[in-house]
Order: sequence, then structure tokens, then C-alpha cells
Amino acid sequence: MAACRQIFRSAPTYPRVKSILTQTLRFKTTSTTPSHHHQHQLEHEFSESNEFLGNWKAPKDPKEAEANLGKLRRDYTKQVKELHKQYMYEMELQKQEKQLKDEAKRVAIRIAREERKAAKAAMAQARAAERKVLEEEFRQTLLKERSEKLEYWRSREKRVEDKKSEKKALLHRQSSVWIDDDKLEAKIIEAMVDTTAL
Repeated sequence: MAACRQIFRSAPTYPRVKSILTQTLRFKTTSTTPSHHHQHQLEHEFSESNEFLGNWKAPKDPKEAEANLGKLRRDYTKQVKELHKQYMYEMELQKQEKQLKDEAKRVAIRIAREERKAAKAAMAQARAAERKVLEEEFRQTLLKERSEKLEYWRSREKRVEDKKSEKKALLHRQSSVWIDDDKLEAKIIEAMVDTTAL
């Protein structure tokens, strides 16, 4: 803006040039949107003026002025103390509210942790019960296999014993028709002479 004014002042005094510059300046000032700072100043709501501002009436007596000034200072100190108390009270309230929120958060975390632990314990118990059932089934299967093997081994041993006893019985039957050594030669001669089938 200042640069435009300087151009306007330094321009020649021709009326046509001056009118063009004037129109340009008007266009610039009216067409541009207000800046952020200017907009803020337009929309800003000012707080109420303090009771201390503008209430000082200068007395003629310096002692009275000093007394009034002391009273103003005391009032100001009292107000600052009240504000400080109010601030401390609000800060204490915020602190208590934060403590309550933190405590509630801790309780929620603890409850969630306990629920997770309970769920884990229940899952572990279910797995343990399932594992126990599987182990019991495996043990029963092993016992059944062992009993089957034992039964098979006993039947096999019995068959072997039966075969041995059959062999012994056959051997006993055959040994009953055995010939003594002193009658052996006579039997051989008889068998050679008598060719009938036995």
C-alpha cells in the first residue's frame, strides 16, 4: 500500500495517469480480502475492562494518593490470591479427576488381565482333560495290544507244547513196538523170508 502511494505521489501530474492510478488503488483496497490479522481484529471479542483500569482519580494530597494506591495494591493482591486459590482448587480437581480416571483404567486393565488369566486357565484345564483322555485311550490301546500279544504268545506256546507232546506220544507209541537187541537178528531174517506187507 505504501509503495502504491509513493508511486501515486511520484507520478507525473497528467490527469489521465492520475485517474488510472486512483482506480487501481481503489480496486486494490476494495477487491482484496482482509488479511488474517485484520479478520481476527474484526471478530475478536474483548473481555470486560478491569475495575482497576480508569478508576484512578488523582487526588490533590500526595498522602491521600499514596493511601489510595496502597488500597488498590491490597485489593489487587487479594484478587490475585483469590485467583491463585481458585486455580489451585481447579488444579486439585483436575488432579483428582485424573487419579480417578487412572484408577478406573487400572481396574479395567486388572479385570481384563484376570479374565485373560481365567480364560487361559480354563483352556489349559480343557487341554489337560483332553490330554488325559487321549493318554487313557493310548494306555487302554497299549494294554489291549499287550494282552493280544500275550494271548498270541500263549496260544503259540501251547501249539508248540502240543506238537512236542504229540511227538512224544508218537515216539512212545513207536517205542512200544521196538525190538530188543537180542531179537533183532531173528526179526530181520523173518522179515526177509516173509515178504508180506506189514
